Amino acid sequence: MVSKRHVAPSEVDKGRCGVCGRFIRVDASVWLLISRMSSNSSAVIEPFSGHMLKHLPNLLTLSRIAIIPIVIGLLMAPASSAWAAWAALFLYVAACVTDWLDGYLARAWGQTSAVGRFLDPIADKMLVSATLFMLVPAERLSGWSVIPAVVILLREVLISGLREFLAGEGVSVPVSRLAKWKTAVQMSAIALLILGPHGSDILWKSGALHFYLWLAAFLTVVTGASYLVTGVRRMMAEDQK
Repeated sequence: MVSKRHVAPSEVDKGRCGVCGRFIRVDASVWLLISRMSSNSSAVIEPFSGHMLKHLPNLLTLSRIAIIPIVIGLLMAPASSAWAAWAALFLYVAACVTDWLDGYLARAWGQTSAVGRFLDPIADKMLVSATLFMLVPAERLSGWSVIPAVVILLREVLISGLREFLAGEGVSVPVSRLAKWKTAVQMSAIALLILGPHGSDILWKSGALHFYLWLAAFLTVVTGASYLVTGVRRMMAEDQK
C-alpha cells in the first residue's frame, strides 16, 4: 500500500474541509469521481423520474382496484343511508374516470406496457362485477331487474375466456364504436343505480333506471356476439387443420 507522502503531485490535490476550514490532500481520482457525479446528476435522477411517469397509468389502474372494497363497504350500509350512497357514487365515478385517464396517458406519453394491458381489463371487470353484485343486497336491484345484471356478468366471463383464447392464437379483436357506447351506458346505469332512491324520485319510482340497465345488457349481448363469432371461427379453423 502506497502512503500519501509518496504519491506523485499529479495524482493529488488540495481541497478545503467544509467543517474545519483546513486544506486536505485528496487523491485526484476522487476529485474526478466527484466531478463526474456532479455533472451527471441529472442523468442519475432522470431514469427514476421517467420510471415513475412510465408507471403512472398503471398506478391509476391499481387505484381503481383499491377503490372496490371501499365501494362495497359503502353499499353494505343501510339502504336509507344517503351519505353512503353519495360517497359510493363519488368513488365509482372517480374509478370510471381513471379507466379513461390511464389509457389516455399511456398513449399520449407513448408508455404503454404489458402490465397495463394486463391490469386494465381486469380492473374494469372487477369494478363492474363487484358493484353489480352489491346492488342486490343494497336493495337497488330485485325481481326481474336482476336478470340484466346477470347477463352483464356472464358476458364478462365469456369475453374473458374468449380474449384469453384469441390472445393465445395471436388474434386481436379491436374495440368497436358500439362497444364504447356499451361501456358508457353500462357505467352510467350502474352509477345511477348506486344512488337509487337518493337521486331522482321520478327516475327511481318510474323504473327508468332499471330500463337503462336493460339497455346496457342488450348492448352487452350485441357487442359480445362479435367476440363470440370471431372466437368460434378461430376454433373451427383450428379443428379443421
